[in-house]
Amino acid sequence: MSTDQARRPRFRRRAANPDGTMTLIEHLIELRNRLLKVALVVAIGTIVGWFLYEHLLTLLKHPYCALPANRRYNGADGQCQLVFFGIADGFMIRLKVAFIAGLILSAPMWLYQLWAFITPGLKRAERKWTIVFVAAGSVLFAAGVTVAYLVLPKAINVLVGFAGPGVTPLFAVKDYLSFITSMLLVFGGSFELPLVVVILNLAGVLSYARLARSQRMAIFLIFVFAAIATPSQDILSMIFMAVPLCLLFELAVLIAWANDRRKARREAASALANLPDDVASPLDLTPSGVDRPSAIDDPAPIAPEER
Repeated sequence: MSTDQARRPRFRRRAANPDGTMTLIEHLIELRNRLLKVALVVAIGTIVGWFLYEHLLTLLKHPYCALPANRRYNGADGQCQLVFFGIADGFMIRLKVAFIAGLILSAPMWLYQLWAFITPGLKRAERKWTIVFVAAGSVLFAAGVTVAYLVLPKAINVLVGFAGPGVTPLFAVKDYLSFITSMLLVFGGSFELPLVVVILNLAGVLSYARLARSQRMAIFLIFVFAAIATPSQDILSMIFMAVPLCLLFELAVLIAWANDRRKARREAASALANLPDDVASPLDLTPSGVDRPSAIDDPAPIAPEER
């Protein structure tokens, strides 16, 4: 080995670009690293969920067991029961419950990884909002999961009731958990919509003016999304998803208005500070408390020949 090779470090940390710009290959490498970290934290959460399986299964069974006794399957002891038919279904059921728990428990960590992937395109002052982003994202995701959990008993009752009297549903655990998982994740993920809107506004992609112009269309699309995304496809679940999303979207629009107003003031102050010495600054000489005359109120100038 030569002297130059011996002195050369084997691992060199990539220098951070102060402008936050990266090539396509660097973006793909960054995305791969973030996804690996997300997979790791979800795996750790899944291990925790594996040991909490019995408590979690009781929670997940509650929407079904909250049905009236004549609309659910009761075992020989009169208790609400779910069944499975395959030999390996028991293992897969436990693994699926643990994975659901891993996704929910690790939500703050993978939200942080999402924010860390976006922040190179933001300014340094905006990158300091990491804690706010992670906290808001975690609260919104938990709120979506909570709303779905509260809606599920009524949604299942409506869907089962279509079969009419004299019919008792016998749910396989695998199918039931797939339905529950879809509802929880869809509600939790959809409640991140206002946070995405705020991030796009911070990055300069969506302005308040554009959001204000498209508010009616956005609300219509939210209802369409809720009708398509809810696995139960019932109107109750759609309303419980769409109404909170509309309120959260309006809150995001309000935040975008405040952010754009702050940016406009900052840019105006920066423009005044960078004026050349030989250029007069545009001062407002109107006394306070005196209304400025508008162009309509100003009398038209009198031509010299009309005097």
